[in-house]
Amino acid sequence: MYQTKQADQVSWYRPHLDVSLGLIRRTVPDLQARIVDVGGGEATLVDDLVGAGYAHVDVLDLSETALQVARARLGEVATTVGWLCGDVTTFAFQAGAYDLWHDRAVFHFLTDPALRRAYVEQVSKAVKPGGHVIVATFGLDGPTQCSGLDVVRYDAESLHDQFGERFTLVDHQTEDHVTPAGRPQPFVYCLCRT
Repeated sequence: MYQTKQADQVSWYRPHLDVSLGLIRRTVPDLQARIVDVGGGEATLVDDLVGAGYAHVDVLDLSETALQVARARLGEVATTVGWLCGDVTTFAFQAGAYDLWHDRAVFHFLTDPALRRAYVEQVSKAVKPGGHVIVATFGLDGPTQCSGLDVVRYDAESLHDQFGERFTLVDHQTEDHVTPAGRPQPFVYCLCRT
């Protein structure tokens, strides 16, 4: 997608991820907290986190092209960010590395239960005990496909159920995202603690 469309043309584009940023700032006010933005690609969340003073931000994405665009956009500041290219279900995360894991619109693409289990294992490994996880997916009344790919839709309870008893649901909220083409996409956000 990132090789054929500009960042503001993909359906998940928002100029700023205000809901995510608000949840992150409320959950980990310590600017020394270690944060990973999974599927961050070309999203501007990294700009806003660094701009807010967060000193330890990593961005993981499957697309090197998307990461290059974000690095170029940030300029000199990009050297303060950890840029990780790989598949979230198999990436070699350091154990207990993160205070907060953020994912807006990756998990719902995992239609295979085995991949969802692998994802949850990755979260369990990478987030330190007592750390937090923010995952946002299409809500139950959201689209069944995104960019031609099937997705799984959730409400707060069914999304939290994917993570199991190791995670405590702290909060959840919804957002009505409007795509650049003007289509509504309901999202559900779950905030959990390990």
